[in-house]
Amino acid sequence: MFFNNCLKMKQTLPLIRFQVRSYSTFRRGVQFFFKKNLLFTNSITSGGFMAIGDLVQQEIEYRSNLLTERYDWGRVARMFTVGTLMGPLHHFYYVYLDKVLPKADIKTVFKKIVCDQLFASPATIICFFYGMGQLEKKSLDQSTAEIVHKFKYVYVGDCLFWPPVQFVNFYYLTTEYRVFYINIATMVFNIFLSYMKHYDQH
Repeated sequence: MFFNNCLKMKQTLPLIRFQVRSYSTFRRGVQFFFKKNLLFTNSITSGGFMAIGDLVQQEIEYRSNLLTERYDWGRVARMFTVGTLMGPLHHFYYVYLDKVLPKADIKTVFKKIVCDQLFASPATIICFFYGMGQLEKKSLDQSTAEIVHKFKYVYVGDCLFWPPVQFVNFYYLTTEYRVFYINIATMVFNIFLSYMKHYDQH
């Protein structure tokens, strides 16, 4: 009996060591990406998830016979570039917002959501269209005309989508995880954003 127990323990030791090493690697990864290199993580994930959102939208367009080729990789690259460049904007905005409004009660969360919809959302939409316009080699007047035409529709979609998402963000998450969470949510919103950007370019 004792011999059998010892044998079982010997057989489970490698599994325990593997689990400990895996957990240690995971903790080091979290430390590296979300503590030491948070700006880098926020920027790259912002670009990456924006590109994924555009790929999903392109797949929808292709299956709807709006695109002759499945993926326009130049378009994906532009979305990735603009998303990456907007990452620092989100990063420093949330760091500053948490310093100004550090609490996580309902009243403070409501204030943060109002700030987000009145300031951050319009700024993000405008930066997106101007950034994409520059990469598409549009003139400033052309990009401005596109914003005037599309801004109200994108902003209405923004106001419907983001407040409940931001409630979870502001009420439950700490600063270092905010932008990563937002980037994941943005991947979903970017399907709509990509549609609004490109629907009149087919």
